[in-house]
Amino acid sequence: QVQLVESGGGLVQPGGSLRVSCAASGFTLRNYYMSWVRQAPGKGLEWVSTMYPADGNTVYVDSVKGRFTISRDDAKNTLYLQMNSLKPEDTALYYCARVVGDSWDYWGQGTQVTVSS
Repeated sequence: QVQLVESGGGLVQPGGSLRVSCAASGFTLRNYYMSWVRQAPGKGLEWVSTMYPADGNTVYVDSVKGRFTISRDDAKNTLYLQMNSLKPEDTALYYCARVVGDSWDYWGQGTQVTVSS
């Protein structure tokens, strides 16, 4: 069955870096659009980034452009989000999700990222 498992979250100081991972099973990542979506405390879901299948093209929400990088390792069937120059407003539960149409059909359990001094 389809499964997405995030890992790598934690506490980091402002300006620091963190990489979160999403291990996929039950399907091949490179054949699907895959997204990172986050939810800050007390707020709704916010789309962060999407990687396209095949050509690996990437798109980002404006607030993370130039700081976050989405990537994947096809051999490991794993999606990553490298986050640099982190800000307190990046604090959120980060989910990876498989795209279907203009929505998502499978989600991981999320990994918490907290940016604080």
